[in-house]
Amino acid sequence: MFDSAAIRRAILAAPLETSNHGESPQLGTLYAPLSHLKALRLDAQVVVGGRGVGKSFWTAALQSNELRATLGTSLRELDGVVIRVGFASKDSPEYPNTDAFANLLAGGFHPYDIWRAVILRWVAELSEFPIPSQTWQNTVEWLKQQPEAAVALMARNRSWRGLIVFDALDRTSADWQQMDEIVRGLLRTVLWLKSHPGLHAKVFLREDQAERTVFNFPDASKLLATKAELVWARHDLHGLLWQRLISAPGDQGDLMRGIGLAELRDGQWYLPEEMKRETDLQKQAFEELAGPWMGRDRRRGVPYTWAIGHLADGRGQTSPRSFLAAIHQAADDSLERYPQHDFALHFESIKRGIQKASEIRVAEVAEDYPWVKDVLGVLKGLNVPCAYDDLLARWDEKFPHGPSSIHSDRLPAQHADRGWDGIRDDLQRLGLIETKKDGRIDMPDLYRVGFGLGRKGGVAPKS
Repeated sequence: MFDSAAIRRAILAAPLETSNHGESPQLGTLYAPLSHLKALRLDAQVVVGGRGVGKSFWTAALQSNELRATLGTSLRELDGVVIRVGFASKDSPEYPNTDAFANLLAGGFHPYDIWRAVILRWVAELSEFPIPSQTWQNTVEWLKQQPEAAVALMARNRSWRGLIVFDALDRTSADWQQMDEIVRGLLRTVLWLKSHPGLHAKVFLREDQAERTVFNFPDASKLLATKAELVWARHDLHGLLWQRLISAPGDQGDLMRGIGLAELRDGQWYLPEEMKRETDLQKQAFEELAGPWMGRDRRRGVPYTWAIGHLADGRGQTSPRSFLAAIHQAADDSLERYPQHDFALHFESIKRGIQKASEIRVAEVAEDYPWVKDVLGVLKGLNVPCAYDDLLARWDEKFPHGPSSIHSDRLPAQHADRGWDGIRDDLQRLGLIETKKDGRIDMPDLYRVGFGLGRKGGVAPKS
């Protein structure tokens, strides 16, 4: 038996934060499931994933030669490739920000030309070929007025290979239709770039963006054929957790490497293959942290599966951000409330970790879709599963003029024109609710707890 108090301190010291805000991630935090390695290959030009699954993480990590080297031989094709970010949540002079996009579109410029201007500036810089770049309008006008010069630039012999990465495209506009036009223009640009040897593009899209009309253009099937998805299986989430734990600083890292095992290669700690799969070794390692049961006996469930299952959205997907946040909070809560507990993570603290992860997820959803907080916030106190009519009664009372009266600063509900049925479909498509076979509405704990809804026998919302 390991010292539970020391393990708690080690968990709290480990780099469990996944939001890097555009900065390069720490060494030791890199963990790549097989599906992600496929998504990072040069031939995967469209990569789809939900919130918190790693789109921005990989956008930042791909720019670091040091971090890419930790992936070993899996992505040798990226060796020597010059990587540039063509759009991200963090403003940069290398691409237009939200305001610049708005001005260019208002000036009559097409998104397809704006994105080509971004790529032309990148190629011109590395080719030492001067083009107008005082403003983005200058560059786009040059492209339109001197198309032969632009063709000549792209046709030059290059001594380098390049990859340009696009992320956080919901930040390009606060209007769905305009954002769709911008994303569609970018995808057309990626198709255009395919004809230029040695130059590659990778576009990270949220699931809701990929499901819209952004692929409605000729030959879009050529891009769809390259699509990869960022998904996290249960064993991948546990593998990621242990990769972060064995990277804790000093003696705390030594302690976690004694539980989760680790191999030192080139000055960096790595997990053995058995700790990356759903093996007895991986299960036993988590049992050392959380014990065998989610209560006093087996009837309450097993922590190894329970935590991840209660963090899944309506599509059954659990994000690493939610899982790591729940574990960090569980360690903090155990330290405060159950310092004498035999295991580092008390089962009641794991439940409070779910509460914390749910709060974080609700805040993220409100950031992405401001209308969701108003629509689901009025359901506080309801127990799920419940009849659809129970939701309608709450919504009609709060919004007597219908969905059109729901305020939203950006990206409003897409199908509000269809009434409350359209809102229900939007919520379901985003994984916030699900409709059971008998027609009742259910909500996964990941959102239910944060929005204050109840469930018989489930994790209670924070009072």
